[in-house]
Amino acid sequence: MDRKVAFVYDDIFLKHETPEGHPESKERLISIVNRLKKETIWERLIHIKPRRATEEEIALVHEPHYIERVKNSPSGYIDPDTYISEYSYEAALHAVGAVLDAVDGVYSKEFDRVFCAVRPPGHHAEIDTAMGFCIFNNVSVGAAYAKTKGYRKIFIIDFDVHHGNGTQHIFEDDCSVFYFSSHQFPFYPGTGRELESGRGKGEGCTYNVPLRAGSGTREYLTIFQDIVPQKIREVKPDLILVSAGYDMHQDDPMSYINVTTEGVRSIVRSILNSSWAPKIFVLEGGYNLNSLSECVKVTLEEMLS
Repeated sequence: MDRKVAFVYDDIFLKHETPEGHPESKERLISIVNRLKKETIWERLIHIKPRRATEEEIALVHEPHYIERVKNSPSGYIDPDTYISEYSYEAALHAVGAVLDAVDGVYSKEFDRVFCAVRPPGHHAEIDTAMGFCIFNNVSVGAAYAKTKGYRKIFIIDFDVHHGNGTQHIFEDDCSVFYFSSHQFPFYPGTGRELESGRGKGEGCTYNVPLRAGSGTREYLTIFQDIVPQKIREVKPDLILVSAGYDMHQDDPMSYINVTTEGVRSIVRSILNSSWAPKIFVLEGGYNLNSLSECVKVTLEEMLS
């Protein structure tokens, strides 16, 4: 029997326009949806259109003055990499709303696994700064919102090839949210050293695994079949959020990491098998359209199994 797996998506995400040649384009989501529609798994998913997050919900993580800045920003670059167009604010609110709907759904036991196919991505966004294609930190707002629902211990796994500086900084002094990241290092954005392990009351609740350029499936399976399950056993989370960036794939133009598609499948399987806690995957990076859509497909196959 199929598990109850939700797929959260809306065409509003295609209205976040970026300049021609920008790697974070609407074609990313178009390729994912077109690929999935060719598969029988499309009919097996619970399809959800996300709500629009409120400014109060965004403010669980982000400074009000920053929210206003995004809301009133003219079209153009808000940081060296991050472009805002006419409907980017609306798309960003719905990207967060997708994660909030996912939290509500697992909380009410409508489903126990969710994939949020959203853009703009989120994990580089800081409390008061857009960064690295990210406007609002989707996963971080989701984690903060989950705490308001009564979740006591949240485990964030970030396998995007770029370190999630924003997510780490937002929760680095808060042990109710454990942040685990595997990423290429040294590399953009320059954070994510092993010694970065949280601070103050959050000391020991951040765990970084920096990887050298050229690392591949073997190194990732050591991390996700050994280290991640061990950490999850120690933390005992009641909710797991995954920043699912597929730019660590061997065909991705934005990294020097060489994980195969089947390697991605094994990573996802290990995460799913690591705990009984509900799991919410949220799309981050992935810039080769073929490998991105294939990786999302294998992720959903594993989530349904």
